[in-house]
Amino acid sequence: MTVLAPLPPETLAPLRQQLRCNFPQLDQVFPDCMTEAQILLSETGIRDYLEGASLICRIGRGFEPVLVYLEEMPRVAAELGEETLTLVSQTVWKISRSPNGKTILPFLQSIAEASRRLASAELLTRYTEMILDFMERTTGSIHGFHTTIPSPSLPDLLERIPYLLNQLTCHGLRNWLDYGLRHYADHPDRQRDYFSLQSADSRAVLQRERHGVLFVDHERQLDLYLRALWQERQTFVPYSEAFDELRKPVPYFDTLGVRIPDVYDDRDEVAGIDRYRALLAHVAAHLRWSGSLVADNLSPFQRIAVETFEDCRVESLALREYPGLRRILLALHPTPAENACNPERESCIRHRLAMFSRAVLDPDHRYRNPDLLDFVARFHAELAEGPSSTQAIADLAITYIARTRRQQDLAPNVHFTDTEVDYRDDNRHLWRYIEQGDEEEAFEERKPRQADEAETLPPRHYPEWDYQSKTYRPDWVSLYEGLHPSGDPAHIDALLDKHRMLAKRLKQILDLLKPQQYVRLRYQEEGSELDLDVAIRSLIDFRGGATPDPRINMSHRHDGRDIAVMLLLDLSQSLNQIPDGCSQTILELSQEAVALLGWAIDHLGDEFAIAGFSSNTRHEVRYQHIKGYGEGWDDQVKGRLAAMEAGYSTRMGAALRHAAHYLEARQADKKLLLILTDGQPHDIDVDDERLLIEDTHKAVQELDQQGIYTYCINLDSHADEYVRDCFGNRFTVIDRVERLPEKLPQLFMALTK
Repeated sequence: MTVLAPLPPETLAPLRQQLRCNFPQLDQVFPDCMTEAQILLSETGIRDYLEGASLICRIGRGFEPVLVYLEEMPRVAAELGEETLTLVSQTVWKISRSPNGKTILPFLQSIAEASRRLASAELLTRYTEMILDFMERTTGSIHGFHTTIPSPSLPDLLERIPYLLNQLTCHGLRNWLDYGLRHYADHPDRQRDYFSLQSADSRAVLQRERHGVLFVDHERQLDLYLRALWQERQTFVPYSEAFDELRKPVPYFDTLGVRIPDVYDDRDEVAGIDRYRALLAHVAAHLRWSGSLVADNLSPFQRIAVETFEDCRVESLALREYPGLRRILLALHPTPAENACNPERESCIRHRLAMFSRAVLDPDHRYRNPDLLDFVARFHAELAEGPSSTQAIADLAITYIARTRRQQDLAPNVHFTDTEVDYRDDNRHLWRYIEQGDEEEAFEERKPRQADEAETLPPRHYPEWDYQSKTYRPDWVSLYEGLHPSGDPAHIDALLDKHRMLAKRLKQILDLLKPQQYVRLRYQEEGSELDLDVAIRSLIDFRGGATPDPRINMSHRHDGRDIAVMLLLDLSQSLNQIPDGCSQTILELSQEAVALLGWAIDHLGDEFAIAGFSSNTRHEVRYQHIKGYGEGWDDQVKGRLAAMEAGYSTRMGAALRHAAHYLEARQADKKLLLILTDGQPHDIDVDDERLLIEDTHKAVQELDQQGIYTYCINLDSHADEYVRDCFGNRFTVIDRVERLPEKLPQLFMALTK
């Protein structure tokens, strides 16, 4: 056994200062913990590790939770990724904010076993989400508002987590939990019996959810299989098929490892372990024989054909080395009937390719289509003299598509029956992209970004909802964020002075909305007044020879409003228009309204931020920060507001998702996202006007699921035709734009009172 050399005192002392925790026992174990952490963690990981331990120390649950975190988390982070350090500490903090503080220690004690069984950061995240959801659903309340009664069954559940994860997948555990919560949420005693595995139906549901071959039980065996037969060493990253209901995940591999299902059920005559072997054999064959191709000049039909032909090529080469694989692959490969697809009513391209794949794999196929037979013969001839190449097979696939293509292949009704070969990966490794724009949509070279533009962060990529296919277009929109350029803050002060009478009326209303309640904070070393009870007790201790408690003061803080607000401004070109009956542009009126609103929210003391957005195709959505949550209502913020300019288009869905990225992180009871716009979502690269409306509606639904309330203020008199489709009933249309400076602050106060 290797003994780790202790860290020298000059290295240990600064680290000990970073750990804000004063338990006397800590000094005995800290050197050993840090010696291990220095070996397993990066510099950033060390910082997150100590911050997490400091956070757990501050919850006031004694030394043992801190000790468990310090001892267990370096190995967990080394195996699953250093993001788990923050994940676990933040989960502990959330538990500590509930009446379930006693369950913090058993939760931390379950993390090491959970990480070993789940084996990926994604599944560990799912596990913590399930625990927090279970805690929220079982914690009771006397009056229905504030949770005051601890969960009766959470301690029993956490005590049995190691056993449960040895029996169930993450999906199975969720189903077992849902059954118990659905039937025993209102019966604390029966709830405890169920989650402590004492009741008959608890054991029956557990047995029902036990199925298949768990990856974690066979990881070593599969690793040896890949290394011994294929001379490949790969990291396995398991995933669960239970949590992404929109689009089921499929296996793939990249530089980070092989993404692999966490469980495989037996199928017909193929055992679950053999399904894993088929998947890994297919991946290993790609790693050995596949090259890469440029995707830009190929159509989607050509790409799917190339992927199918390349899958067949590497499997044929694998079967030459290991003929015994053929039995497993034939059992797992679907056998599409030749006449199953009607080419007059549906697209048959997937059906034709699945038949080709089956015919290549199965010498005893019974297909009679002459084109199919011709290309199967060409395929085998290509491989007769050697392994061929990815490019040669791609040329053959493109020729096959050209020969068999029909007009009806473009039909939206696609034949999917018996076309999915689920042991194959998604072939993302085959493609490389050399594109400055999307050649299918961009008809001119995109202009380079100007040197004088504000510096921006690297782009963030967001999906976009395609309402026709009912799927997301992944990483479809590139969003560039940056700090808005600054202008003259005196301009905003002049606008506020212009509306000083309105501001005076608003202030009277704001004073009524400001928090009036006070919460007493006792046991403070420094405070505004003496806490008499504690002071007397400390004096008695002092006179009696005991160490007195120095926390003899108390202070007060306001209570009653806990709101975080994001004001998102549409800065598209149309804001430069002057509405009928007005002498100012919509942009100038928006500046006045936002200035008054910013002043009002600052007077209330609510957390708020301001950002603007515009877009120039999906490749360039601009998101500009005008005020951050950590900034006050000062000259810097006013200067940015004064410099606002309008231009380009309105791709709203991506901007909403990015604003939610910041708003979701705020610790507030209520989160409000206000959108100020003068028209419907649109962009120059979109012909279907419904597309961005539906994407905005989908983004609003996503924000609802994150607990963010979205509300739209629309300045278009014709907005009733589309705004309801985007925001449901949560909108206001201001027909008289000149009244915006008056209406916007009043609307905010109505939404937050």
